[in-house]
Amino acid sequence: MLDTLITSKTRIKLLLKFFLNSKTSSYLRNLESEFGESTNSIRLELNKFEDAKLLRTSLSGNKKIFTANTLHPMFSDIQNILMKYTGLDKIVEQVIGKLGNVEAVYLVGELAKGLDNPIIDLIFIGDINKTYLLNLTEKAEKIIHKKIRFVIFSEDEFKIQKSKILEQPHIEILN
Repeated sequence: MLDTLITSKTRIKLLLKFFLNSKTSSYLRNLESEFGESTNSIRLELNKFEDAKLLRTSLSGNKKIFTANTLHPMFSDIQNILMKYTGLDKIVEQVIGKLGNVEAVYLVGELAKGLDNPIIDLIFIGDINKTYLLNLTEKAEKIIHKKIRFVIFSEDEFKIQKSKILEQPHIEILN
């Protein structure tokens, strides 16, 4: 649906990259290798976002680093649209909201890096009924047309693994 409204695939990739996980930062050459597209097409889109003040920039040596402008009045709206586009809003509504003792949920993997992917990787922390979670996951997959993979940690297990897990790109969905 988003690709009907926004015809530039590069623009969609940049929106996902910077607005799904607002902590993401990157520079032009890195985006070129990540997206597999020419620097010129990426630069044009970055310039449009920068002109609209949707992206902030800083310099690190000779690299211009881009990050989402979380203070932009449309930031939350854009992020909500991307949550709907990726199906994360439905996961929160259909799965997480009905599980019971969920302490935290993190999105990891490609989507957390801001890359569109047909698989959603989640980490659940808490005392969760696995059978019920599987049932809810199957229902959510039909609604969002994406596969959902998950790992469940007890609070104690997560404390042991936390630093290793959270050093990778992640989005805190519930805490």
